[in-house]
Amino acid sequence: MEPRETVAAVGSAEAPPVHAKSRARLVDREARPRTLVKVGSATVGAGLCVIAGPCSVESEEQVLETARAVKRAGADMLRGGAFKPRTSPYDFQGLGLEGLRLLAAAGRETGLPVVTEVMDPRDVSWVAEHADLLQIGARNMQNFTLLKEVGRCPRPVLLKRGMQATLDEWLLCAEYILAEGNPNVILCERGIRTFERYTRNTLDLSAAAAVLERSHLPVIVDPTHGTGRASLVLPMSLAAVAAGAHGLMIEVHRRPAEALSDAEQALTPEQFGTLMERVRGLAAFMGAGAAEREGGR
Repeated sequence: MEPRETVAAVGSAEAPPVHAKSRARLVDREARPRTLVKVGSATVGAGLCVIAGPCSVESEEQVLETARAVKRAGADMLRGGAFKPRTSPYDFQGLGLEGLRLLAAAGRETGLPVVTEVMDPRDVSWVAEHADLLQIGARNMQNFTLLKEVGRCPRPVLLKRGMQATLDEWLLCAEYILAEGNPNVILCERGIRTFERYTRNTLDLSAAAAVLERSHLPVIVDPTHGTGRASLVLPMSLAAVAAGAHGLMIEVHRRPAEALSDAEQALTPEQFGTLMERVRGLAAFMGAGAAEREGGR
């Protein structure tokens, strides 16, 4: 009798499991030393980097006042949305190109590098003319055409985790960007959708810690979207720093009650100042403890 070749079906008991880790080669922890991403005057991956600013750019006065406030408090980068993907088509969608110009002007005045979301592959090149860091939002995490396009762009990329994405799916999306030649990727945990309704999302801090085990890429945490409640942003920021996150992304508005989007989750400048004092203090304490442990070896 001739020997027969057997081919196990994918998912059958005979088939070896195919792990995402084996496919995500460029993002793997073993692929290279810890990545430090330079964004203008800021560095993500060494120390604590804080990105702050309004959810949406609403006017020249609003974005400038907020930018000055977060700069005074010690923020490292300025965030702001010019193009806003909203659940309802009737909600404020952002000022578009005019908002982008206003954000860039605020960044120049304060000396803060600018972070903003790009939603369409056709917009990447001209958004990159105004922004120092391109954000891929949660809803676009698996927009593979967009991922490839920012992978060909010289600007660093902030990749937010999708609302229902696993850790492996998130890392594989980062792999798309690195595979196109752009090594400067920052991962951002911003909460996942669960059955809980008290918070806007469920902030998965274990994912931030897991990224440190799985990848050389820096990871930051967005407690604003992760909770959807201004009162929870400070405690979750402290928890993120304790979990080892390389940075935070915080929404700040000069007058949150007047915000055109996500008013309930934005901090006032005063609240942000308090947050900065607390998280910088914790980061310094943890850094000193780590240095002391290294010295004792």
